[in-house]
Amino acid sequence: MTVQQDRVFDVVYEAHRLTVDTGVPFEEFRRRYEEAVPALDRVVFDRLIQESADWATVLGAADRNAPHGFVIFWSLDNSEIMGLSGDTWRSVQYLMGNHTIAQRMFHHDPAVMEYAPLRTTIYEDQAGAARFAIDQPSRQFAAFGNPAITEVGIELDRKVAALLDFLGAPVPAQLVESE
Repeated sequence: MTVQQDRVFDVVYEAHRLTVDTGVPFEEFRRRYEEAVPALDRVVFDRLIQESADWATVLGAADRNAPHGFVIFWSLDNSEIMGLSGDTWRSVQYLMGNHTIAQRMFHHDPAVMEYAPLRTTIYEDQAGAARFAIDQPSRQFAAFGNPAITEVGIELDRKVAALLDFLGAPVPAQLVESE
């Protein structure tokens, strides 16, 4: 539901936070995740921007940088800053995505960048195992009310499912059953 009042749009949508108990120690899962989802190669993409590269070249560079469809654009080790308060939980948050996939939504509505890249968190539970948390992409992008954007959101659900499967983590049914 979208409500407009005085040039302000209030879009209400249902979010689904999916939390996966990986059953793997925190540091091991974090290492595997960061190997599967490497950091954006800024040197390469800065050069492409400087050269005004054509889109086909950008697509090829993105494919090489993102072996499982995603790169890390940003990360923050929450453990370090929160540890200053005496908290001992281990937690890292990421902005994970693929700008060439996001472009297919951005083309229709630049506001999609509110949710692209995807925000993910890996944190330690009481037993020391890693948990992986993400809001279901298709739910976020469906809120734009554009079938083309929704379709890409569903594709992102599938890509997150494939990544979790590659990492040996349980795959939430919601990621493979979304419509």
